[in-house]
Formats: sequence, structure tokens, C-alpha cells
Amino acid sequence: MNLISPLEKVKGVGAKTGEQFALAGLHTVGELIDFLPRAHEDFSEVVAIADIHPGKMTIKARCEKIETRPVRRGLRITTATLADDSGKLQAVWFNQPYRETQLKSGEEFYFSGEFEFNYNKYQLTNPSAEKVSDMPVQTDRLLPVYRAIKGLKSQVVRKILSELRPLITMLPETLPAEIVKNEKLLSRADAVLGMHFPKTSEDIARGRERLAFEELFQLLLASQLNRQENAKLTGWHIPFEQTIVADFVKLLPFDLTGAQRRAAWDIIQDFERKTPMNRLLQGDVGSGKTVVAGLAARQAAHSGFQTALMAPTEILASQHAETLATLLTPFGVTVGLLTGSVKGTARKTLYEQIYNGSVDVVVGTHALIQDMVKFHKLGFVVIDEQHRFGVKQRQQLLGKSKHMPHLLAMTATPIPRSLALTVYGELDVSILDELPKGRLPIKTKIWSPNSQAQLYELVDAELKQGRQCYVICSLIDENADNEIKSVTAEYKKLQNSIFKHRRIGLLHGKLKSEEKDAVMTQFAKNELDILVSTTVVEVGVDVPNATVMLIEDADRFGLSQLHQLRGRVGRSTHQSYCYLITSGSSKPSPRLKEIEKSNDGFYLAEVDLKMRGPGEIYGRAQHGALNLQIATLSDTKLIARAQKEAKLFVSRGDDLLQYKQLAGQVEQYQRLTTLN
Repeated sequence: MNLISPLEKVKGVGAKTGEQFALAGLHTVGELIDFLPRAHEDFSEVVAIADIHPGKMTIKARCEKIETRPVRRGLRITTATLADDSGKLQAVWFNQPYRETQLKSGEEFYFSGEFEFNYNKYQLTNPSAEKVSDMPVQTDRLLPVYRAIKGLKSQVVRKILSELRPLITMLPETLPAEIVKNEKLLSRADAVLGMHFPKTSEDIARGRERLAFEELFQLLLASQLNRQENAKLTGWHIPFEQTIVADFVKLLPFDLTGAQRRAAWDIIQDFERKTPMNRLLQGDVGSGKTVVAGLAARQAAHSGFQTALMAPTEILASQHAETLATLLTPFGVTVGLLTGSVKGTARKTLYEQIYNGSVDVVVGTHALIQDMVKFHKLGFVVIDEQHRFGVKQRQQLLGKSKHMPHLLAMTATPIPRSLALTVYGELDVSILDELPKGRLPIKTKIWSPNSQAQLYELVDAELKQGRQCYVICSLIDENADNEIKSVTAEYKKLQNSIFKHRRIGLLHGKLKSEEKDAVMTQFAKNELDILVSTTVVEVGVDVPNATVMLIEDADRFGLSQLHQLRGRVGRSTHQSYCYLITSGSSKPSPRLKEIEKSNDGFYLAEVDLKMRGPGEIYGRAQHGALNLQIATLSDTKLIARAQKEAKLFVSRGDDLLQYKQLAGQVEQYQRLTTLN
């Protein structure tokens, strides 16, 4: 038997078990060995029920009585009476009705969970339950817990893996021996054994360290190799003209922040190099990224090069086009807008202007990557909210130039340092960490739905001052299956009662583009007092007069999204407010407390990464393929170690093809993360 043998060849895998494994995406022996535990339960310290005290506890007991009852829509509670020779206690599970079937056998189980005071009594909350007879015969009782996929139970995985133990001891090494030695890592075989069959908690810790290091090393080596490839490319030479830049800055109606000046200088220096720029400009909401891109576009236009700026939505593209036209038209630089709404003769004319070079800066959506769009001399590409685009789409735009153009990727989602080192390791990074002068920090407060009347009075006081307000809901239509306020219901409620004396608009993703634009234009012109909307206002809406952001059911939104929404206000010298209304009266989640506490997007990005993983920060299309089972992108110390070894590997010129498995994974990451 070897790693590519089908699982059906393993003792104990019959047709039904084989089917379960297949549904979980596990077909071969190697795939099962690489299916690592998501956690480990410690059943080593068992206490008698009579000796139990608050905290994480493990007892050995049988179930005397069990029942499941619905409490409210979407919530079912299972309660059980557990007993041993010393006494009885109650256990409770939320939305785990299968516990009834599991525990009715009358057999003894190990139960491990939090013993706490809940619902006016002490009880064991959501404990795991393992049959005593299923427990491996080992004194330590450290039990691996595997992800439950398509009904595949942990005990089935454990049983089959025990058959494969001899094969695991002979797993080949996947990292260069020098790295294993330098970093004092376990061998791959020992690390995998330590994860599947731990004898001590140190086995788990050392196994995790080795496997997490390997995952990060693969990712960082891919970035280093991409950087090396990028250095071989020849880009356009765009010389620095001091007077051109100075005149642009002089005409601005505001002073650039120190961070904007530093970022602009980074770009200007990159323009002069032989290799194409590959830079990420990250700045919090409202930090002035478009102005920096505009300054660079002005320099490019003076040297006869066109700029293309691609944004993910029409609203955002229109906003950029308007800003850039204001900044660049005084210098004779022409700006064109290409979106799905530009049709017929206007579209055809714009195609011709792009082709003959009479348009210097083209701002657009995905429409820019269509075959019909041909540039005269594309030298500079800006991709805004770049995580919203796939690798292929970014490459299609870059491919519209004879040479590799200079690339500036922009994001208003601050990227944690650890993510910048790993996923974005091939990019140079510029950070805008200062807000323009005169901006006041937004005051954020969590509100209970019971205090809404008082909150609406505060909002109305702002509206009396001539200001405007956003009200954000998470759904479009009412849905009987959940309790989340829908945007249409909220719109009607505010219009017919609380704010019937105010002008209210409705915005959501199901409206046609023309309808969305019409509503946004009304709001921007102060023809509406309140805009009730879904999260379509999250990006690219700039209304300086709006000072209140009120988010319904705020606990249903992600941390990054809440911060983005909050950034729609606070865009002038007026004091702005963000009110987070919870969906119930229970205590606010840690996520809401963090957003209430801090306006710093970079701090919140680090918190978000720890809470939620790379997800949205990296991009929907890509992050799932990162395939990180063990490593966390918030482990900065391990990242630093892996980065050091990746740089040494590249500088030594080691042959990656010597390490077949490593080479395969690195190549996959190279394709996944590369922007060029």
C-alpha cells in the first residue's frame, strides 16, 4: 500500500464508509493522512460529578434522561440528565438534536465541556461526547477531532487512520534537510504522527509548528519566486519631471498628508526603474488613495502614456472618474469613463479615443478587459479594491500593453502585516495611515433595539442641522424564516412613522443601474435626508454632508464590513457618528466591542484576521485555495522564520525540483498569488 492507493484497500473501509470518505473529498490513503485534526479533546483529567466546579471539565457518566425541544424559530435545545456513582447533573446542547440518538444506548461516555451558570442553574454546556468503549487504550486520552464533512464522524476517521499508522511512520520528508535542521523542526512523519496519535500536548504543539511552518514556507517561497520573475521583466520608463508633479500638488485645494507624499514618491521612483512597478497602496477609508493615483497618472500622461483604472462597481468607477477629471482636466489630461451604462455611439467613440490615444486616463469596470478595448500606449494600470477581481481579470488588463505596464493595486481594506508578507509577498507596499487634515474621528456607539426611540431623536437632531443619514440593513425583502430587518420593510417603517417628515430614499442591489445612480445622485445633491440601503454603499460613495451611519442588526455583519460602512461618514470637517443596533438585547459580541473601541482600520484588520482568517481580506475567489490547514496568518513569529528560510533558499539558488511535493504546492501558489 502507498499514498496513492484508494481508501477501499484499507482494512475496515467497506462500500458505505468508502462512500462517506468520497463525499468528504477523501479518495486516497495520502488524502486521508493529510486530513489533519481541527482540534484535540483532552480527556486525561476526569472528575466525579460530586467534585465538579465551574470551568472546562471532563466527566465519565451515562445518560439517564434526554429530550429535545424547539425554543424559537431556528433554535432547538437538547437537555440531558447525566449520572455517575457520585451524583447527577444536567447537560445542554444547542441545535444538536442527534445527541438523543447517540446517548440513548445507556453506555458510558466521556463528556467534556464548560460547566457554567446558565439559565439560572449550573450545567455542562455543549459538551463533546465520546463512548468509553471507543476511546483508544492509552493513558493520555488526547483525542483528535476531525472536521465533520457530509456526516463523516471523527471516530470513523480515527479507526481507519490507526490502520495506516505504519505507513505514516515512513512518510517522506518534504522540506530541505538543512531547513528542518536550522529551524529545529520535527520530521514530517513525526509531525503527522503527533497530530493523529498524540501522547502528550507537546506532541501536538511540535507537530503543529512543523506543519504550519511548511505551509507558510510554501506560500512565502512562491512569493519570492514571483518577485524574482518580475525582476526579469522590462517595463516602460516614465521619467520623473519635478515641475509637473509640483504644479499638480500646488493646484490641489488641500495639503497632501505625509503618507500621501511618501506613497507618491514610491510610485515615481518605481516609474523610473527598468522593471515594472508591482505595488500595493493600502489606506483606510477616506485616506486619499485616488489623489495619489491621480498624481501618478499626471506624470504618466506627460510622458505620453495612458492610465487605466479598473474598479469593481459602476458607482465606484464613476466616483473615481469624477475625482480624476477634477484633478487632471486643468492640465489638459483627458479622462474617459467606460462602464456597462455607456452604450451605442458614445461607447464606440470612446473605443476609438482609447485606441488613438486622445483619452489619457480611462476609468472603468470589467468593461475595460473586453476584447474591443485596445489602448494606444498603456503604461500605468490601477486596480482598485483589487481583492474583488480574480487573477485572470487582473492579467487581462495588464496584457493590453506591448510591455508590462506599471501596476498599482489599491485597497481600502487595511491588510494586516502578516498577510502583506505572505499572500502579497511579491508586492511592494505603500501605506496611507493618516487622514486628511480637519477630519474628526467618528464617534461609534452600540445601541440596544430597546433604546431605538432615544436614538432616532439623536438622528433627527443631526438632520435638523442639515446633515444626512445612512440606514443600513442586510436583506432586501422580508423573509419569514429569519428575524433580520429587510431594507424594504425598514424603508416603509421609517417613511410611514418615525421619519415621515423627512425625505427618504431606498437603495439595494436589485435596482437597475440607472435607478441606483438616480437615488445616489439625489442623496449626493442633498435632495434626500435619509438613505435606507443594503451594503451596496460600502464602497465608493462619497457624500461629505452625510454624518450619521446607522446599522441595523450590526452583529450580523463582519468586522471589516462594519469598518467599511462606517467610512461612508466622517468625510468632512463635521462631527460624524456610527450607531450599531444589535439584533437582540443580549450583550454585544467581541466584534462590535472592537469596532466601538477603535477607528484604526489596521488594528481592526489584525483583529479580524485572528477572528475570521484571511477570507475577505484576500479575496473571495482566491482565499479558499490557500489550503492552510494548520498555519494561521496571524502567527507573525512563524511567518518571520519561514520568510527568512524562503529568502535563503532563493539566494542559494537551490533546485526546487529536487523536492517534488514542495515544488507542486509552490507552483500552485505562484499561479494563485501572482498579479503579473
